Amino acid sequence: MSSWFDDLKTPRFKGEPQARVAKIPEGLWGKCPQCGEIIQTRQLQENFSVCGECDHHLRISALDRVLLLTDENSFVPYGEDFKSNDPLKFDDSKPYRERLAQAMKNHKINDAFVAGKGTLNGLGFHLGVFEFKFMGGSMGVVVGEKITMTLENALKDRLPAVIISASGGARMQEGILSLMQMAKTSAVIQKMRDAGVPYISILTDPTTGGVAASFASLGDVILAEPRALIGFAGPRVIEQTIRQKLPEGFQRSEFLLKHGFVDRIVHRREMRAELQQLFVRLGNRCKF
Repeated sequence: MSSWFDDLKTPRFKGEPQARVAKIPEGLWGKCPQCGEIIQTRQLQENFSVCGECDHHLRISALDRVLLLTDENSFVPYGEDFKSNDPLKFDDSKPYRERLAQAMKNHKINDAFVAGKGTLNGLGFHLGVFEFKFMGGSMGVVVGEKITMTLENALKDRLPAVIISASGGARMQEGILSLMQMAKTSAVIQKMRDAGVPYISILTDPTTGGVAASFASLGDVILAEPRALIGFAGPRVIEQTIRQKLPEGFQRSEFLLKHGFVDRIVHRREMRAELQQLFVRLGNRCKF
């Protein structure tokens, strides 16, 4: 089986660093889930997978995130061999081992998180990215360990850590072990804070559950893409629980910015420049 890293190195990714995304076959069409606009996939690719009609940010893969935010051929992944050992021997409509095996085969990675070290315009940093297509980006033991590794490596190198979240939360098939990752990752962030090493959290659609309730909300700087769903439980669950109508746009990036949860909303095409500016401003705390 070819690996995710093989796709990263293939020559089919062309163009300037900020424009490099996985190539989509020409002549295909898609539909914007927000406004219903029919879009040619090539145009979508050239526009960072953002709808040209309503500016809706479509979900993109972990591979595309890495390509957008790192210099060409600079990203070196680690922790690729980590695999879940199905600690609870979980079985519902399908055994957990079978679900994992199918997800690994489909997405060419061993779990829902990609971690590594790269550069952005020559500035080194550690980057962790969720792959939402892998079991909804859920966080189990492997994801928690790779997040911890990303943060600990950043602490050791005194370089910024950037984590891009896109997750449904903790992985139920690993029970309490998945919930323990919330405390584990948060403890490392406290060590980074004590040492003055910057951690930047980027929230994308969706960032929910135990991910939103732990490390995703603890960044020194918290950025978000426009109209990303961010929260612990979904709006429908909350409405059913409190039996009240929620405010318009509740749990979207703009609502959270207004209420102080997010520092800034950044368009996908501007995220690279935004990170570079943050790295420069925080440079006195790092060893670039």
